[in-house]
Amino acid sequence: MTITAATPAPVPAPPARRLHVGGTLAAWIGVAPFIAFALLFLLLPTLTVVIGAFRAPGGGFTLEHVAGLSQPRIVSAFWISIRLSLATAALGCLIGFIVAAAVTRGGLPEGLRSGVMTFSGVAANFAGVPLAFAFIATLGRLGFMTVLLREWFGFNLYATGFNLISFWGLVLTYLYFQIPLMVLVITPALDGLKREWREAAEVLGASRLQYFRMIAMPILWPAVLGTFALLFANAFGAVATAMALTGSSLSIAPILLFAQIRGDVLQDPALGYAIAFGMIVLTAVANLISILLRGRAERWLK
Repeated sequence: MTITAATPAPVPAPPARRLHVGGTLAAWIGVAPFIAFALLFLLLPTLTVVIGAFRAPGGGFTLEHVAGLSQPRIVSAFWISIRLSLATAALGCLIGFIVAAAVTRGGLPEGLRSGVMTFSGVAANFAGVPLAFAFIATLGRLGFMTVLLREWFGFNLYATGFNLISFWGLVLTYLYFQIPLMVLVITPALDGLKREWREAAEVLGASRLQYFRMIAMPILWPAVLGTFALLFANAFGAVATAMALTGSSLSIAPILLFAQIRGDVLQDPALGYAIAFGMIVLTAVANLISILLRGRAERWLK
């Protein structure tokens, strides 16, 4: 009897190095426009602002410009901006979460969800002069809704103390894009809640409120807090809507920055760099918190 050793199966040759390098090169070419755009319009301007905030008129290093941020009018402008951002972020998170929960978990028709998500995608990017004009035409002193309420129902909106060109008027305007942004960001997190978790809670005798309070909300909380930080940064950096709606009647940090850079009376580019640096620090912290918390939430939902 002759025993013949089995011939080992041929090992496939590794792919040619040329193809791998070519594929990597193609990928880098594909992402090159994004890198160039981020470098030219984000990183380099940010670096210019940071250098300008600490550059003396003669070219040396100085802290004088940053120390100028302690001026009362600048502190007041930053405080108004922080209050505005906190108010719109809190209300945007609350209302947006309710809307997103209703269209994802409320058993509403699928077509309604599609309409809400489509509108949110458009409204989240609708800002600036068009948004300010829309609110003036709707809720201004001679706006459509103001006149309608007065002529048809005898209700004078402005007699109640409401004023569109005020802090709370600006909050109301900002909510137009803050709420849709919350809906867009939190909906994937709500979709990530597994049905098995709720079924298991119901089997163990938990009510709907107990499931939400003890299971769903602890899982969603990092995503909600991360979105809150994102909305804060989004509102803190908005300038065109506030300028078009309130002009100089409400001094917030972006408007004060614009006055220092482009103004005819208060022009001081060095101080403007310092104000921009302060805004960059605040928004960077908010965005970092958002990224960290949302990353934690995504790990939970995988």
